[in-house]
Amino acid sequence: MTDVTLTEYGAARSLPLSGTLGRALAASRVVEATPEPDVPGLWRLRAAGKVGVVAVTASGGETLTIRITPKVPIRRLLFLLGYALDAKGWRDDDVALGSEHEILPALARLFERQADRALRQGLLQGYRTTEETSLVMRGRLREADQIRRHHGEFPAVEIVHDEYTTDIAENRLLRTATERLLRLPGISRDLRGGLLRLRVRLADVTALGRGQETPVWSPTRLNARYQPAVRLAELVLRGASVEHRPGDTTVSGFLFDMARVFEDFITVALREALSASSGHCVLQATHHLDESHAIRIVPDFVHYTDDGTPHAVADAKYKAEKPEGFPDADLYQMLAYCTALRLSDGHLIYAKGSAPHAVHRVRHTGIAIHQHTLDLDQPPADLLSDVRALAGLLLPQASRPA
Repeated sequence: MTDVTLTEYGAARSLPLSGTLGRALAASRVVEATPEPDVPGLWRLRAAGKVGVVAVTASGGETLTIRITPKVPIRRLLFLLGYALDAKGWRDDDVALGSEHEILPALARLFERQADRALRQGLLQGYRTTEETSLVMRGRLREADQIRRHHGEFPAVEIVHDEYTTDIAENRLLRTATERLLRLPGISRDLRGGLLRLRVRLADVTALGRGQETPVWSPTRLNARYQPAVRLAELVLRGASVEHRPGDTTVSGFLFDMARVFEDFITVALREALSASSGHCVLQATHHLDESHAIRIVPDFVHYTDDGTPHAVADAKYKAEKPEGFPDADLYQMLAYCTALRLSDGHLIYAKGSAPHAVHRVRHTGIAIHQHTLDLDQPPADLLSDVRALAGLLLPQASRPA
């Protein structure tokens, strides 16, 4: 087994790999993998926008484990993830971890700590609606299913009933997150022991299967002690979704796409900042560029007036897009948004260091495209304060808060 550590958008590293493993790694798009032109068997690896850990195993058993560390400190990254998931419930003290350098062990340790705290008073119980075929009548008869499936036969009956059980959404999320973490590389022995103890306590709870839809839960007074752990379980399941088999090669791991993390955080934070203003916000608002509605556009964030008129548009860009032959793609995209929405101003929001702060006034249109930058490596209160200031700039002068 070979281990390699890369830094997000950092310097590339050259590594000897078999052709099968190198090609599988390139196809997975976890990292940028290209063969060195002058040295056979040597591959050049560079981490792009994903952070975490992934293991790639070729058909012959050769395994490469890649650990990708983020540019921002782990504590800051966990805040971005948690705030986007629950802006009102996530607190900074939820991520008091000290100095962790990798996202997987940091999140796993935090999850184990919060889940242990949630289960100290025993497993939460609740009512779950169950539909089943039974030889005993309980609950209510599902008449339509009974007639369609059994055609008047007896004694099997199709019933629906409410069962008071520990096999509820909150516990199922905790059990599934525990199982996923135990299968991932990079979990220390003491942390694995804590996760195994969690699994024993959740032994009577059904874990979710691969591809099974995540159950819906709602924060209430009854599950208040569970809420930090369940939010973390959702983050674990979101990051642990990397698993596929290109040919005879297995790729599995735990990764976050930083572009999506940044986009989710910015849009949720802008919505919260403008919640007291008139009008309403829509994330991923769907519009069309052309009159025949053939060309769809989906801005990350649109603020509307009370009568539904587009009021402001913003797009979150973790890193400036500079594809070959089309170096200003972000600006052209925002120009299309402003044109379709009939707005004179558009706002591009970047992580600090990805693009300069600037205003571009497009000739013959009256449209101004603003490029803003946010420093992610600062305390949450300061970061949210910067987002509130930015949100104020999106509103017309007459609508801005004092």
